[in-house]
Amino acid sequence: MKENPRYPAERGVDNAPMAPDDQLASRIRRTLARAGDPERAAQQAAYMKSSLPFHGVAKTALPALLRPLLTPWPFPNRDAWEAAVRDVWDGATHREERYAALHIAGHRHARLWQDIDTLSLHRDLIVGGAWWDFVDEIATRLVGPILLAHPDAATPVVDGWAIADDRWLRRAAILAQLKHRTATNTDLLRRCIVANLEPTPFGGEFFIRKAIGWALREHAKTDAGWVRAFVVEFEDALSPLSRREAMKHLRT
Repeated sequence: MKENPRYPAERGVDNAPMAPDDQLASRIRRTLARAGDPERAAQQAAYMKSSLPFHGVAKTALPALLRPLLTPWPFPNRDAWEAAVRDVWDGATHREERYAALHIAGHRHARLWQDIDTLSLHRDLIVGGAWWDFVDEIATRLVGPILLAHPDAATPVVDGWAIADDRWLRRAAILAQLKHRTATNTDLLRRCIVANLEPTPFGGEFFIRKAIGWALREHAKTDAGWVRAFVVEFEDALSPLSRREAMKHLRT
């Protein structure tokens, strides 16, 4: 394999033998620290408006950096996998470490554990992350597939998030079906959006208004008529931002 000059072995993956008391989280932190770029880190922090600093690792580089640490798959069961996700997430000192936790959470080897019982983990990550870069990935990449695979069990959970006392759970509920296309449960989508229009508790907030517009815009690619009808029905309740986003590709 050709070496990536930006992430050479001596700066990147921690290839040292793992001591008995050396945890995966520690190896991940060392790997990311060695691969970091201070100039990139400053740019990332400024863009994300993050109080949690960055190492300066491109998000696209994370899978390659983490692959040697996750091969072979080190978790024999669901409990060990979830404990590792929480360990990496809760102990994070830099933002990329939480991206690494999400990578582990959504890893292909963890697909069998992506079910209704895992939604409590994803809920904790949403509330703890409390910013769009974490929440949007969790909603679309982790919660969405569970909702699609287990609709009877997961739909009431998402309905509950849509009216929760946490703005990020509400955003996650709105965005959970973003990739469902023709499988979108429009009744659920409608409930999640209507529960967050003004003057609901978070209806005036940018990240909620933006999520509503994004969800409608994405579903318009599958069912433009449904979105047009929704916008007409709730014309007075939709914010200008939500309406503009919803209709972005529907204007003639």
